[in-house]
Amino acid sequence: MSTPRGPALIRFLTPQGRYAPSRAAAPYAPLVDGLDTERLLSFYREMTLARRLDEASTALQRQGELALWIPSYGQEAAQTGSAHALSPLDTVFPSYREHGVALARGIDFVDILAVLRGNTFRGWDPERTRFRLYTIVLAAQALHAAGYAMGISLDQQAGRKPPGEEAVIVYIGDGAMSEGDASEALTFARTYDAPVLFFVQNNQYAISTPASTQTAVSYATRAKGFGIPGHRIDGNDVLASYAVTKHVMDAVRAGGGPALIEAVTYRLGPHTSSDDPTKYRTVQERSSWERRDPIPRLRAHLSERGVTDDVFESIDAHNAEHAGDVRRRLIALPAPDPGGMFDHVYSDAHPVAHAQKAWLRDYLDSFEDAAE
Repeated sequence: MSTPRGPALIRFLTPQGRYAPSRAAAPYAPLVDGLDTERLLSFYREMTLARRLDEASTALQRQGELALWIPSYGQEAAQTGSAHALSPLDTVFPSYREHGVALARGIDFVDILAVLRGNTFRGWDPERTRFRLYTIVLAAQALHAAGYAMGISLDQQAGRKPPGEEAVIVYIGDGAMSEGDASEALTFARTYDAPVLFFVQNNQYAISTPASTQTAVSYATRAKGFGIPGHRIDGNDVLASYAVTKHVMDAVRAGGGPALIEAVTYRLGPHTSSDDPTKYRTVQERSSWERRDPIPRLRAHLSERGVTDDVFESIDAHNAEHAGDVRRRLIALPAPDPGGMFDHVYSDAHPVAHAQKAWLRDYLDSFEDAAE
């Protein structure tokens, strides 16, 4: 598997955690210089918490508590760094894998898991959190984000919103970039100069299809075809993710028009809990990316800054306690009602949905009758 070539990667940390900015990183160095050790520790806390919750969620799915789980294992730096570069007024349009971004936006992880458990009465307020609901349909969120950003521009032109205070970021994967919706969103964003940043997490695979068979050039290069500036970062370097996203979002927010960031990363886990990645990628390939794991990379850098092992151990203990609390609260929720899936298909009652719900109820009741 080979990644299509593109602009030089913007990187600050080597895979070993040594601070060695690439030549392309120079314009963004002042933003990294402003990060003190405590701020970097906050990144580390959220990255490790995201992974611990990822592992706990996989276990919950295997135990039958979740219908499905979509891991973000290996993509923590791209998500945490970019999320912390946003302003409180910026709006996030996620796909279905942005668990690290959700944590940064203050989303209760139980609300994420409850949706995947089938508890229809759970969720979060997308207006209060500025974090929209997970989108399962590939690239649909790109259109939503472009339209929302166009609305911000129109509100500013009409004097309903002050200029320069808010923008939109949409998270999209390499596979979704092959969808027509992505091209439409990029076209409209550019045509209307919408304040939106397309953050492409290139984790190398669209389920089993490698990026090398989806595009002949990098996604940062493809952006230029839409008249949009493209930036390419080491997605496993949280410093690069933070600095470049902040730099670009500040420009987008100030009226510079749409932009795109390609975060070159790797999905260390399966596409979902239903996937077996050993069928389409080698042990050697995964091992090569494990050596670029974003969490050990940041830990090594923090150690160089003087952070001691007892601090990391305390963070691990807190994460384990947090994951245990999430598990307990999830399991304590009422069991999902299978019939609930029919209740909100239409705004008004529909005879077909009503008949299907009645059929399902009778079908499930037949098992109880047989047991008696």
